[in-house]
Amino acid sequence: MDFDRILVDFGEYGTYQKQLIWLIVLPCVLPCGFHAYNQLFMASIPEHWCKDENFSYNNYTSKNNNQCLNSMNNTCEVWDFDYSRYSSTIVTEWNLVCSKQFYPTFALVVFGLSGLFGMLLFGFIQDGLGRRPAFFIYLLIECIFGVATAFAQNFWMWLFFRIGVGFTVPAILATPNVLPIEFVGPAHRTTCILLTNIAHSVGMVILSLVLYAFRDWRQLALATSLPFTVYFLYWWRFPESPRWLLACGRFEKAKKILLKMAKVNGKNISPDYMDQLKIKYEEEFNNQKSKTDEQYNVFHLFKTPNLRFKTIAITFIWFVNTTVYVGLSYYAPALSSDEHLNFFLAGAVELPTYIILWPAMERFGRKSILNISMLIGGCACLAATCSTLDEKWTLIMFCVGKMGISSSYVILSLFAPELYPTVVRGLGMSVSSVAGMIGPVGLPIINYVGTGSQLSLIVMGVLQIVGGFVTLLLPETKNCHLPQTLDDGENNYYDSADRKENKYI
Repeated sequence: MDFDRILVDFGEYGTYQKQLIWLIVLPCVLPCGFHAYNQLFMASIPEHWCKDENFSYNNYTSKNNNQCLNSMNNTCEVWDFDYSRYSSTIVTEWNLVCSKQFYPTFALVVFGLSGLFGMLLFGFIQDGLGRRPAFFIYLLIECIFGVATAFAQNFWMWLFFRIGVGFTVPAILATPNVLPIEFVGPAHRTTCILLTNIAHSVGMVILSLVLYAFRDWRQLALATSLPFTVYFLYWWRFPESPRWLLACGRFEKAKKILLKMAKVNGKNISPDYMDQLKIKYEEEFNNQKSKTDEQYNVFHLFKTPNLRFKTIAITFIWFVNTTVYVGLSYYAPALSSDEHLNFFLAGAVELPTYIILWPAMERFGRKSILNISMLIGGCACLAATCSTLDEKWTLIMFCVGKMGISSSYVILSLFAPELYPTVVRGLGMSVSSVAGMIGPVGLPIINYVGTGSQLSLIVMGVLQIVGGFVTLLLPETKNCHLPQTLDDGENNYYDSADRKENKYI
């Protein structure tokens, strides 16, 4: 059943949808960013020097040139740190320098790996149990391990708790991204996805203020975890996606949500209308069910040629976007000596982008703007590596690159769900996001190996340029109805006449 067609009768973007987005969805965007980046500051490495009287030298070691100097017969065992910027980090508390200087990098790698597996599992939970329970399951895990982080007694205990938190990142962001576009008509999906991404950028700015206020890593762990326990009160207001319910054969549950939507939106729906809708729905659902009784799984994404190509292309582009977006956010604190200001700028610089992006997406669609954004971001990253220019040039190019990748991330967040059919949308987003998490797993190592160089910027620049050209191979989805079944997802309509008829892509 074409949900977008019947949604017109219940309200495509009325009071119900606006209340859902502003009061529930947008606040639910915040936990992901808070837990994704607080670790950078919990594991910050202040300037440090040897304090051991038995050490042959009193060697000063800069955090920007983190070398361990040894005498012929002994190694520094006791270190002193500069506490002017941080009262405590895991590095200062457990002396994670010298032979242990790789530990913070290792923690980021493991954090990324846990997110990779968590995202893969989340797709099955979201498509199997629904959007609503999936979000709260991951919120519970994130809050428990996030609070427990503050009570870790050693590095390995801290790392275990961070694995638990990482398991939910970025999976917990998938529901706020998918849910709004499943509640509104095609013409309003751009608005929804832009609002969720604006909320994410605002969350980064808020996080920078929290990071500035809490300079003790244990207090920071609590400040970025405890407030989100309030979100469990949303359980009674958080609706399930009626689009997903209909795709799973749960008409009566979808009916209750649709009738509530119609009431809030001021639409009059007669009992006869719902009876006729149920008859039509059951007929179409049974016909579709008779074609296959098997449960949907990852292999369905690769079962047919067009859907297979879409999956591979979206997955690669998602890998590029996640790698570069997270990579630039990781890179931001190293731009200058003021890590908090740098991180603030990394979040704030995204906001002006949406002023341009909003009307551009409405007029030109998804594909061309995604291509341009990735090419601009890639060229800016490469330009920032020019060694003959000063730090201001690097900062400017970094900001341009951050604006480019944040733009492409917004567009991709809308573009990808529009290409996947409803029955495997959660799985498709999960597969693409899992592939995307491979980048953040490797980036800390690239940064560690390339310390003092700009290797990571070169890698991110090249990836964006290649990804920009791959986008040109995908169909445009502006104002098209979301595909429901695998057959819908397999069909392609490229000419403008078909798109004006709102056919499936």
